[in-house]
Amino acid sequence: MTMFRFIIAFIMLAVGTNTYGQLMEAPEWNAEILEDTYIPGDTVTARFTAKIAENWYMYSSDFSKNLGPTVTEFHFEDKPEFKVVGEVNPVGAKRKYDELYEGEYTYFTHEAVFDQRILIKKVDPVIKAEASYQICSDVNGQCIPFTSEISVTSFKESPSEKNNDGEVFKMEAFQNEFQSNTKSEEGFSFLLVFFFISFGAGLAALLTPCVFPMIPMTVTYFTKSNASRANGINQALLYGFSIILIYTLIGTVFSLLFGADFANFLSTHWFPNLFFFFIFLLFALSFFGLFEIRLPNSFVNKMDAHSNKGGVLGIFFMAFTLVLVGFSCTGPIAGTILLQAANGETLKPLIGMLGFSLAFALPFTLFAIFPHWLKSLPKSGGWLNTVKVILGFIELALALKFLSIVDQVYHWNLLDRDIYLALWIVIFAFLGFYLLGKIKFPHEKKTENTSVYRVISAILVFTFVVYLIPGLFGAPLKPLAGYLPPMSSQNFEMQASVSQIGNVSDNSIANCGTPKYDELLELPHNIQGYFDYEQALECAQKQNKPLFIDFTGHGCVNCREMEATVWSDPRVLKRLKNDYVVVALYVDEKTELPESEWYVSAHDQKVKKTIGKQNLDFMIQKLNANAQPYYTLVDNKGSLLSAPKGYDLNVENFVEFLDNGIQEFQGRQGNNMASSRIIQRQNE
Repeated sequence: MTMFRFIIAFIMLAVGTNTYGQLMEAPEWNAEILEDTYIPGDTVTARFTAKIAENWYMYSSDFSKNLGPTVTEFHFEDKPEFKVVGEVNPVGAKRKYDELYEGEYTYFTHEAVFDQRILIKKVDPVIKAEASYQICSDVNGQCIPFTSEISVTSFKESPSEKNNDGEVFKMEAFQNEFQSNTKSEEGFSFLLVFFFISFGAGLAALLTPCVFPMIPMTVTYFTKSNASRANGINQALLYGFSIILIYTLIGTVFSLLFGADFANFLSTHWFPNLFFFFIFLLFALSFFGLFEIRLPNSFVNKMDAHSNKGGVLGIFFMAFTLVLVGFSCTGPIAGTILLQAANGETLKPLIGMLGFSLAFALPFTLFAIFPHWLKSLPKSGGWLNTVKVILGFIELALALKFLSIVDQVYHWNLLDRDIYLALWIVIFAFLGFYLLGKIKFPHEKKTENTSVYRVISAILVFTFVVYLIPGLFGAPLKPLAGYLPPMSSQNFEMQASVSQIGNVSDNSIANCGTPKYDELLELPHNIQGYFDYEQALECAQKQNKPLFIDFTGHGCVNCREMEATVWSDPRVLKRLKNDYVVVALYVDEKTELPESEWYVSAHDQKVKKTIGKQNLDFMIQKLNANAQPYYTLVDNKGSLLSAPKGYDLNVENFVEFLDNGIQEFQGRQGNNMASSRIIQRQNE
């Protein structure tokens, strides 16, 4: 019987006509890419659709070739522009048991739909495929084999993807909302905190031996050189404004030199981080009195000569002279702020220098306006050197952060969390002993008695040391999470952590395959997840779950703080482990991929060779953002569920963010199921 069918099919193909349906030509095929936007390095879905004439059906591709009917097959041209991933997937095929063939086969009526995942390697590739298939009549079972050439270009003139409601659902639709939300959060939380930190650093700079004695000298100049009090106040205000202007100009120049385009290099490459590490060591040794960082005397004298000319320009140069003279003490502090701001945020250096200069200029201005306040100032003395040495210990502790970033990014495994903590414990213990007078530096005079203030300060320092000690045994130390190496680098952990909350079976991960790069990367709190977007999206499809994308980095301070403070909350952790497939995309991972996976970015026309560069390029081109942390929720087709979320330590906000994503995903699933039922009724 089967041989008879093939003979009839051959005759009909030769004749080119058929009594049932007048099928003379191959069906019309349409090919398109489902994704809205994509870049080289993305894996997209190519959909092939064929219109089937009335009273005819087409065999699908997902049954055994040994059954008898011709299985639909797609053969793709081998080209360097793209790569076929996995097998072709029929969408909505019907199933039927055939007594003649003694087996179950799948088929389409009216319309045949096939999806094929394709890795895009270069910009605008032309994807060509040859489809071989068989169309049969459901009246008398006559069959005709066909071969069709199908072409699809990766970029369409009006790319769009429809959600389950039939409305256009574009990733770009959320960009403006995301940017405004992120800027708002950044402006009112993180940048505000950095402003106050810089303001505190400016106050600390005032208490150094280079600057503090100049307060009464400067104020005396303004009060004695002016006949009227009003004129003296105006000059004092101009003097303070000049100080702010000078430091803010420094921040502006720093922003222009080290803007967002240079961010990834500054924050993750070994050279700038090791350079910053040695600079901090240099600052610390300077504060310890080993040497002084000075600007050339000829330059300082030249600026001082300009200040004697009087007028507005003279006051400006007088402020400039103050900045230069105090550089040996303020330079390390201001430099610390600028280096902390060297992470690609254009506003951060400006905000830092504004806060620093405002605190620095405020006392000079206020004491000039209210000169009688000078009587309340303590006299200069050895306490100023004490402040300077304290700052040296702090600089030494901060230097380790830059070394830690290099250690994590390049997987040196030299400065694990417990070793880092041990060094901090020793540094701050030495600071405590110094405050008690047990340690003296060569440039300091020996004191017989320890003041009450030093004792109180020592108590605070040793309290901090005691607080650090449990961290050696796995305590999370949440307030310091951003400055410590990740918990995954801890060699010894005694406590039972919150990581056991909401655990799901490891089989859910095993069913999707072993996560790529798991030998290099880890997720916090024992979360089982992925480090490759395509693998995670495939797993989300298998498990029918939404995808939680964590754009992160080894050197991201805010990422570690979010993980320690927000992710560790049982409500957040339960949702991440049970309701989402989690993927962490490290934008600073330096591991180089095989050459076959390299591609040229459509964004900057550069070859992306490493895991981190491809992840960052994906982030920039897909979402028009490059700051971390950056949390994005998508459904298992890769479409956004809500506006992405940035740095926010409010746990309630994060829980709401996750819940909204789940609700949106479930709503789409419900619409999808309803649509499937409608299609099923129509087919029946």
